[in-house]
Amino acid sequence: MPTDLEVELQTEVNRRRNFAIISHPDAGKTTLTEKLLLYGGAIHEAGAVKARRSQRHATSDWMAMEQQRGISITSTVLQFLYRNCYINLLDTPGHQDFSEDTYRTLAAADNAVMLEDAAKGLEPQTRKLFEVCRMRSIPIFTFINKLDRPTREPLELLDEIEQELGLSTYPVNWPVGTGDRFKGVFDRRTRKIHLFERTAHGTKTAKGEILDLGDPQIEKILDQDLYFHFKDELELIEELGEDLDLDQVHAGKMTPVFFGSAMTNFGVQLFLDSFLDYALKPIPRRSTVGEVPPTEPNFSGFVFKLQANMDPKHRDRVAFVRVCSGKFEKDMVVQHARSGKNVRLSRPQKLFAQGRESLDEAYPGDVIGLNNPGAFAIGDTIYIGPKLEYEGIPCFSPELFAYLKNPNPSKFKQFRKGVTELREEGAIQIMYSADESKRDPILAAVGQLQFEVVQYRLENEYGVETRLEMLPFTVARWVAGGWEALEKAGRLFNTATVKDSWGRPVLLFKNEWNMHQVQADLPDLKLNATAPVVSGQEPEAI
Repeated sequence: MPTDLEVELQTEVNRRRNFAIISHPDAGKTTLTEKLLLYGGAIHEAGAVKARRSQRHATSDWMAMEQQRGISITSTVLQFLYRNCYINLLDTPGHQDFSEDTYRTLAAADNAVMLEDAAKGLEPQTRKLFEVCRMRSIPIFTFINKLDRPTREPLELLDEIEQELGLSTYPVNWPVGTGDRFKGVFDRRTRKIHLFERTAHGTKTAKGEILDLGDPQIEKILDQDLYFHFKDELELIEELGEDLDLDQVHAGKMTPVFFGSAMTNFGVQLFLDSFLDYALKPIPRRSTVGEVPPTEPNFSGFVFKLQANMDPKHRDRVAFVRVCSGKFEKDMVVQHARSGKNVRLSRPQKLFAQGRESLDEAYPGDVIGLNNPGAFAIGDTIYIGPKLEYEGIPCFSPELFAYLKNPNPSKFKQFRKGVTELREEGAIQIMYSADESKRDPILAAVGQLQFEVVQYRLENEYGVETRLEMLPFTVARWVAGGWEALEKAGRLFNTATVKDSWGRPVLLFKNEWNMHQVQADLPDLKLNATAPVVSGQEPEAI
């Protein structure tokens, strides 16, 4: 007979859905997030991303710089209740300069929603992030957005996904017209056409008319040529398309496809309803003791993100923890796998973008916020019972490097504190010259915008003005075997040797050709493009 706790865990796991949204910038990701919250009843009025002064800002873009620029800079977590299910929505930055934050967030997701602009189809950043999902076999749900604007042919968009990503497609709904003739979507599950009225920027839920496919009113409402074109396409996908196979969906080999317009609310609720039925519930997680099922009674979780100064008044630091197994309870004492210490988890928080409220319990699939006075690092595992560690979240190879200079010595303490906290949250990688006489930190970024964010946040959150001194390198590689292997290799030309936050040697090269030349000259020197977070070791002090 299952215990009361096992029954409770199974019930709560069945009520959880967890997903991240991936897309190229400007595909409408933050807008879609807002509309999912609107239809989920979590907010009463959706905020425009590029907000006018009279409008609300988007809930998920809470950082001042995000609101000024109209872009997402940091991942956020938003939990809401819909149809008696708890949905944990992980909103990620679309801009490629923040892709490392997105990679980390995908480590905490059970499902992914791939958002496409109907006029552009697959774009470079979407392809990159799709590959991360493929590596982890994450189920992909596709939402093709902006159907109320000029678009490519829907059949062509499906073919592109199948040909370029190797995914089978199953359209769950089908558009009735596109562009200025977009009239709504046909739901293949219920065999009904949903006709929507345009609302002012879709700030409120749309009250649309729903008609059966054979309803004679349809031919009065729709132009005859539009209706016949829609029926021809529908007949084509139903005769020649594949049947929905949830096993294939859950294995990441088939993607359910939804068409709509997030800005004007077309198809958003239909997506949400289908997603609840099709998505994976919280899944087992790989660890050092094998796969840990979510219904394992002992609590465990891992830190996938840190955020400094979510509340600027209190200069706080919050660790985002994905609950993997067991039941989380306020004030429980857990083991911290990296340090071996006991940690009491007091003052846990339910996260809703910048907003937070205290919580007493959480279950697998949930994300909780823990106050982090320096105890946690990205990738840390916390657990009760026999020791285990979940797979680490790797550091990725940066492409831009610059010394970060503090021109005001009287601000040294604030400078050091700011750099330390931004490094801990993964806003940017910090490296140091192997030459001990050079003590300025080296910022290592994927894109230029990361530099701007660090300087902006140091000034606004820590009161420190800084300047950058760019370095002429574009490729970083970690040395397998550490300092000993590097010493054996002897002198290297046209490279710089630096160390990362864990004191490991990293070689910087001016370009890919330079790196390949060194590897050809020194075949025994093994180089890695990623490096795991070191277990059981603290990062070096700044």
